[in-house]
Amino acid sequence: MTTAMKQTTSSTAPGWLRGFRTLPRQHGFEPLRVEGQVPEGLRGSLYRVGPWTFEVHGRPYQHWFDGDGGMLGVRFGPDGVKGAARLLETPSMLAERQASTQRYGAYGTPTPLWHKLRNAQKNSANTSVMAWNGKLYALFEADKPVEVSMEDLSTVRESDLEGVVAGSFSAHPHRVPSRKTSYNFGISYGRETKAELYALPDGGKARRMGEVTLPGATMVHDFIATDRYLVFFLAPLRLNIFRMLLRMGSYSENLRWRPDAGAEVLVVPIDDVAHPVRIPAEAFYLWHFANAYEQGDTLVVDYVHYPDFTTNQWLGDLLRGGNGTPAQGMLHRAVVDVKAGTFRTEQRSDVSCEFPRVAPGVVGRAHQTVYLGGHSSLEARKGAFDAVMRYDVATGRMTQAALGESQYPSEPVFVPRSGGSAEDDGWLIAQVYDAKADASHVAVLDAQRLEDGPVARCHFDHALPPTFHGGFAPA
Repeated sequence: MTTAMKQTTSSTAPGWLRGFRTLPRQHGFEPLRVEGQVPEGLRGSLYRVGPWTFEVHGRPYQHWFDGDGGMLGVRFGPDGVKGAARLLETPSMLAERQASTQRYGAYGTPTPLWHKLRNAQKNSANTSVMAWNGKLYALFEADKPVEVSMEDLSTVRESDLEGVVAGSFSAHPHRVPSRKTSYNFGISYGRETKAELYALPDGGKARRMGEVTLPGATMVHDFIATDRYLVFFLAPLRLNIFRMLLRMGSYSENLRWRPDAGAEVLVVPIDDVAHPVRIPAEAFYLWHFANAYEQGDTLVVDYVHYPDFTTNQWLGDLLRGGNGTPAQGMLHRAVVDVKAGTFRTEQRSDVSCEFPRVAPGVVGRAHQTVYLGGHSSLEARKGAFDAVMRYDVATGRMTQAALGESQYPSEPVFVPRSGGSAEDDGWLIAQVYDAKADASHVAVLDAQRLEDGPVARCHFDHALPPTFHGGFAPA
């Protein structure tokens, strides 16, 4: 079992830095202390995943993306609120934990010299969750899905979805409600870099749809889906394949920003993947999309935009207390004319933000509200995200939740009220690290009244490392 990393932060380090340490205690579902009142209609389970180890056999990881995955679960039921927290256990994770030294490289941490010839990769299962056909999976874009027990968050197995997934499977599947199907992709490097496309129908079996060739050996973290299209914004990143084959440096160290190559908007017709539309654009980067919808032959896409790839260094340096530069992610709206082959993008807010989401009821439809994590001030932009926000598309207003001092939330998840139809008729749920208490809780906010602060805080008796992504499964 991996144990907690010894805290070595100095007295001058930012308070949020203590949150970036290995999970101190693993446990199944147990009662949480509730401060305030959990809404009567909030019933179901929150699941979240993130990198929950920050060193391996005494060697610190070099990037936030590197650690072994851990999963958080919180059940809201008639008998109270219960929480669980466990490190996941893929075969490669277990092999490394049982060894005496580091065996694998990671996104930002090189492979040890004495293990380079093994050419092995670790499935870290540390990025997101997927609930599909009654099963729960932890996802890591460089490898296969990992099935996790809903009962106690124990690891069940790595899964190729009955022989469909041969290589990688992105951490960001997207469901198209009109088709009752979720879609995903996996990147394959070789003479040509390709995106393998997958369809996961509700109640059916996963299938491979085909593949599309990418403009170079780029990295793709997310995509977005509409009724008719799978949409990729491909940044001008290029991976040095030769150095990676020789295990020279980490994956992150071998990525190069090539702005002269420009970005490419790749629009793949779901019913005709062999004939994608390719639209050139000026160089930019993104991690995450919020939503997209169709207006005739035009696609409207909301996403968090970066001018370049320095966001990668910023995220890695959080493990060392930050590098003194502000985060640069801003909410943008892009308009893609598929027929004319044009792309334009416009900044919609000057507030630093990330992890955009919309209400489940408007996925793939025109939306009026975007929920985000972000920063409360220019100074705060130099460190961990400290705000939960709601963006009003019509007015451009960004409303910030009142979480209190030294509170550091992960991505907020919107849960609609039963019977409600408005995009803000429900609750926002966010995992929060309280730096003063050095402990974590899950905050429940009324989405219509963020300024009032949480209506309930469900307290763990220990700290939880930050998580990247999660979802809510209604009871």
